[in-house]
Amino acid sequence: MTVDPTPPSPLEQGTPAVVLITGVQAAGKSTVAQLLAERLPRAVHLRGDLFRKMIVAGRREMTPDAEPAALEQLRLRHRLTASVADEYVRAGFAVVAQDIVIGEELPRLLAAVHSRPLFLVVLAPDVASIADREAGRGKTAYGPAWGVEELDRLFRAETPRLGLWLDTSRQTPEETVQEILTRAWTEAGVDPAPMQA
Repeated sequence: MTVDPTPPSPLEQGTPAVVLITGVQAAGKSTVAQLLAERLPRAVHLRGDLFRKMIVAGRREMTPDAEPAALEQLRLRHRLTASVADEYVRAGFAVVAQDIVIGEELPRLLAAVHSRPLFLVVLAPDVASIADREAGRGKTAYGPAWGVEELDRLFRAETPRLGLWLDTSRQTPEETVQEILTRAWTEAGVDPAPMQA
């Protein structure tokens, strides 16, 4: 008889919670979030970028020199993500939310989530891996406004070291998901109480 050395985590056992996955474009957020949600018994994959795409007229994009209206829309999107995540948790679901959340906006978003437990996973592959992934995607995230190295440098320099940061450069998405399930419950928990919403 073979015994599995790793017992299922509370997430795998169906505990309602919020797992926020962030990182720069092409870090693997969408793929990892979907696979993680599929590993849980009752789960939602909440894509924060959908709230940006819902704005049909008057949408402002984030750029290195973003105007105040763009920042206001970014914060609106984060508040909507937090609110929807809370509603799903109240209904008994685990929520795997994913979005690009950089710098001071990260603690602001975490503070807006009222559900507990709350976990943060930061996907932080190296620049070469991000460039390779970007080249292999069917969409282009980087262009004249943001370069891979520039955004990665900004992300690492300005984003608070909260939660679980994973260098996923040499991992498959499945390996990343397994590492999240193994480590999140003990290493990714965040307490946003002292943070300002």
